[in-house]
Amino acid sequence: MMFIPKWCYISAGLIACCLVVTIHSSSDAHPNRVFTSSFLVRFKRHVDHAQAHDIAERNGFVNLGMLPGSAGREYHFKHSTLPHARTRRSLTHARVLKKERLINTAIQQQGFKRVKRGLRPAIPAVYVPDKSDPNVGKAPTDPYFPLQWYLRNTGQNGGKPRLDLNVQAAWDQGITGKNVTTAIMDDGVDYMHPDLKFNYNAEASYDFSSNDQFPYPRYTDDWFNSHGTRCAGEVAAARDNGICGVGVAYDSKIAGIRMLDQPYMTDLIEANSMGHEPHKIHIYSASWGPTDDGKTVDGPRNATMRAIVQGVNEGRNGLGNIYVWASGDGGEEDDCNCDGYAASMWTISINSAINDGQNAHYDESCSSTLASTFSNGAKDPNTGVATTDLYGKCTTTHSGTSAAAPEAAGVFALALEANPSLTWRDVQHLTVLTSKRNSLFDAKNRFHWTMNGVGLEFNHLFGFGVLDAGAIVSLAKKWRTVPPRYHCEAGAILTPHSISSVGSLVLRINTDACKDTDTEVRYLEHVQAVITANATRRGDLELFVTSPMGTRSMILSRRANDDDHRDGFTKWPFMTTHTWGEYPQGTWLLEATFNSKEPRTGWLKEFSLVLHGTKDPPYRMLSPASPHSKLAIVKKAHEDQDKM
Repeated sequence: MMFIPKWCYISAGLIACCLVVTIHSSSDAHPNRVFTSSFLVRFKRHVDHAQAHDIAERNGFVNLGMLPGSAGREYHFKHSTLPHARTRRSLTHARVLKKERLINTAIQQQGFKRVKRGLRPAIPAVYVPDKSDPNVGKAPTDPYFPLQWYLRNTGQNGGKPRLDLNVQAAWDQGITGKNVTTAIMDDGVDYMHPDLKFNYNAEASYDFSSNDQFPYPRYTDDWFNSHGTRCAGEVAAARDNGICGVGVAYDSKIAGIRMLDQPYMTDLIEANSMGHEPHKIHIYSASWGPTDDGKTVDGPRNATMRAIVQGVNEGRNGLGNIYVWASGDGGEEDDCNCDGYAASMWTISINSAINDGQNAHYDESCSSTLASTFSNGAKDPNTGVATTDLYGKCTTTHSGTSAAAPEAAGVFALALEANPSLTWRDVQHLTVLTSKRNSLFDAKNRFHWTMNGVGLEFNHLFGFGVLDAGAIVSLAKKWRTVPPRYHCEAGAILTPHSISSVGSLVLRINTDACKDTDTEVRYLEHVQAVITANATRRGDLELFVTSPMGTRSMILSRRANDDDHRDGFTKWPFMTTHTWGEYPQGTWLLEATFNSKEPRTGWLKEFSLVLHGTKDPPYRMLSPASPHSKLAIVKKAHEDQDKM
């Protein structure tokens, strides 16, 4: 069981908006009226996003998401062939939808104009490229750079052009990772590698397996201990030196923390690694975790948990260390919310995509994933991530979410150079606001892109999208630190409830989110459902949390390999990021159900809801560069809520 000390909770929040739709009767034809291609679709009962998506798709519509506060009964559909504006209603399209047995009404939306009052001047460009900089606009000359499709995807090896980390846009702003150190917590780093040695930070490095200052990988014939060296190259391989490729933050430093290469891990080794030199190290990158076998539920022990919490509270001279975690390689038979490292609110969990936008077959899904980067190529599985390898060599076959986390660490190193005052929470906010959906999609069509109550789009596999280095650097430069965070113990159900194979168990907690107290939360960041439960077969249990604004998060999915019938979950903190930015007051739902053809039974013994966020709006002082940006959308939602 993962223990979370009470003193660890310190929270922050966000507002939610309420959408009021007023329908005016009118004749179909009117010279001053226009009708759009959007439809308000009201269902006879609650439907989930997948059901709404299927109904929309088979009738030629696109499901743009659930309406806030509608409890799954109202959705926004858009028809792809209708013109954006016309003077008559399209009765034909409305009738098509009304033929669906689950649909009560389908109302084509009337269009109208808005004018700006007190027009603001345009925001000046954050950065004007220095034409004297010889690297601006130029691609690196490193021999493996053309193979680094995750840095610049031109369609090589069957990839999707422009589906990459957009690093050139950050580099062209003069941001390359200077004065930032990332620690690679792994099996060691070949710090004598010619592509790494000049970016190696010896003062911040340590070998916790051998207890010395030299975290060089232990030799094996099969190069088993190449993992850390490969990860290090993704972050900080040097530029234009004729060796291998180039790192995402090629002017940053890397530290080696050797701690994985030993028969058994201990709590103390982990804790020492995560708390090593917290004022010299800015980012800790971890591409490891509990066994990805689809039946393990495990996470950090006491000392490790304390080290992580101390790092985010006190590291970097009080700004907080950034802990980047690979979400896991257990595939669809595992769930990264059962990994207490990746699912921690103190870490940034990163999943991966391949070069055509699909999820990789080994990707785990969970509601705690914040964003994604890249791993394998699509058509050629051997086209992985090109990076440094042991003994001065190079490789093109590094893969897995192991490869994804260091890419994210490199992007965060760029953000920290752009603004050294960013806190660990600022980095998470920037990640949410600048990550892009781009071309990412679930290859098996299980998880769709969904919009939460304040207009942020998320996916159960990819979080808020693929990291965008250019965007995160641009926003970091003008960022204002978010308000203090609080945690609100929003309510608890301590009476055991049975879970059967027939239907679902639904529990409700109505909360004012600690209103008018010192820990009031109005704008959400992380939400934890701390649960004690067991089942005749734990792997068939699925859990969902629905926010007052209607955002439904799957916090536990079916795990086919998990046969546990004894241990269950004991005060396990399932976490979701999907409600980021929402207003938390109202009724929260916890749904427990079995996904099995065989009869199952179980007990949900305890359910505690913990809200983390801010009392004050986090983006009030920021001016969006575009009215269509995520920042503008969320700010508008918060302003609308504040007026209510």
